[in-house]
Amino acid sequence: MRSLERHRDVGAYALGVLDEAEAFRFEDHLMECPQCAAHVTEFGPTARQLMLYRRATPRFVHPMTQPGPRLLDRLLGELGQRHRARRRRFLYGLAASVVLAVAGPGIMVYAGHDQPAARVTAATDPKTGVWAQVTTEDGDAGSRMRLEVKDTSGPHSCRLVVIGNDGSEQVVSGWNVGAHDTDMTTTMAGSTMHPDEIARYEVRTADGQPLVTLDAR
Repeated sequence: MRSLERHRDVGAYALGVLDEAEAFRFEDHLMECPQCAAHVTEFGPTARQLMLYRRATPRFVHPMTQPGPRLLDRLLGELGQRHRARRRRFLYGLAASVVLAVAGPGIMVYAGHDQPAARVTAATDPKTGVWAQVTTEDGDAGSRMRLEVKDTSGPHSCRLVVIGNDGSEQVVSGWNVGAHDTDMTTTMAGSTMHPDEIARYEVRTADGQPLVTLDAR
């Protein structure tokens, strides 16, 4: 069996439609091919669904009925589309980061036609002198955030707190600031709140002292 044919057999192996000899040879190939091993893992949920379907199939269907080559080709095609969609989302995010770095704070960034706008808010506290900027993007399960902080009031431990429109709070990130630290601190965070549900962000010390507040609206 040629190497290309072995790669194409990953769907048939995951679905259990290879005969014993072919499955044995594919397992030898699997030991040396991380790409096929990853594909077998991704086919796991599909294989389980087909197994459940087979168990629930009425008795008049021939017991030796197996998924045909069109089904395998369709599954491989759907898997390829999923990988391409992930790559597009990654490139959209990269483009948004580049635009933010060039244009600076206080702008609305659009990363592709189908992507929601990234919300950017920044503030400096006149008492503590702490400056912070939060870039927030909407996601399926909430929000993704990028926090940038300049804080020379250390040493202390800090937290980023997300405060919702209903007053609820979530601590989404933490970091340490050294004494007389002049470097920019950058951290990524995530919240179960969507951007429209967030009222403001607060940077606080670990003991609750507020350092800077950023309005999200």
